[in-house]
Amino acid sequence: MRAAVFYEHGGLEVIQCVDDLPVPEPGAGEVRVRMQAAALNRLDLWVRAGWKGLNIALPHVIGSDGAGIVDAVGAGVTNVAAGDRVAINPTLIDQDCLNLRGSESDCLDIQIIGEHAPGVAAEYVVLPARNLHKMPDSVTFEEAAAAGLVFVTAWNSLMNRGGLRTGESVLIVGAGGGVNSASIQIAKLAGCTVYVVGSSAERCAQAEQLGADVTIDRSTEESWSKALAKLTNRVGVDVVVDNVGQATLMDSMKAVKRGGRILIVGNTSGYNAQIDTRYLFAKQISLIGSSMGTTADYVKVMNLVFAGKLKPVVGKVFPLSDARQAEETLEKFDVFGKVVLAI
Repeated sequence: MRAAVFYEHGGLEVIQCVDDLPVPEPGAGEVRVRMQAAALNRLDLWVRAGWKGLNIALPHVIGSDGAGIVDAVGAGVTNVAAGDRVAINPTLIDQDCLNLRGSESDCLDIQIIGEHAPGVAAEYVVLPARNLHKMPDSVTFEEAAAAGLVFVTAWNSLMNRGGLRTGESVLIVGAGGGVNSASIQIAKLAGCTVYVVGSSAERCAQAEQLGADVTIDRSTEESWSKALAKLTNRVGVDVVVDNVGQATLMDSMKAVKRGGRILIVGNTSGYNAQIDTRYLFAKQISLIGSSMGTTADYVKVMNLVFAGKLKPVVGKVFPLSDARQAEETLEKFDVFGKVVLAI
């Protein structure tokens, strides 16, 4: 079968589309899905590059998010049947731990499809039945694939870890990324005033189309944190969503109000951020880390997508054979929304 893979860690040159991988067979409790679309995340770039301690089987199929049609089911599967259109929850939970502990939050051995386990950018994939969620005909495979990881991450960060409340103000640092485009919509759906820092007038306009109330074009503002201070009469915002990290965290601490929260789910500019701790204690700021979410979170946010209350942003669609070009587009930030592979 065809799949987008790499046989060694490295740059874009290691990505290739092959056609000789074996078609997997589902075991008990598993389902084989004929994939229709797979979405890329910055996680794919990091896995491709590799890091100390990352041990994965090679060749490694890329892609954490996807959607397709159930092709075959293993023994004991009752939640889906052949022919069902399904979206894929990218979080894998060890079933033995789940049986023992009873709660996903108590299971430390959590894996992500496309990171610790083979990805979904292939003609066929086999997954646990519990990772599949039936989707309506009104949602395209590309939209369902684009939603998974970023929407569940944004939901868990804002609603669970961040405790977002109606009437609060939220600043989202960056407009074009998948988590940020999801965060704009979730914060707006929660009844909040949404500020967005964008890299250009075009990105700001796109953020406004998603529901942003106020945008700050950092290409024309010397300091976006000072611009935010002016917009809020030097009060600041209740919550900052900062997925950039090293380059922006201090500005985020300046932008948040006294007693506010800064939500961190990524570090696209680097992980080695330095902060002035005087801001931390003087303003009583809470720095809150968050990653992914539970199956219940995934189902909740995907049902909102299926109901049309949240809209995945599909930036560009590439054929599977152009997986290398798709990763290059993602790597260069040359897209607003998600990069999707049509399979």
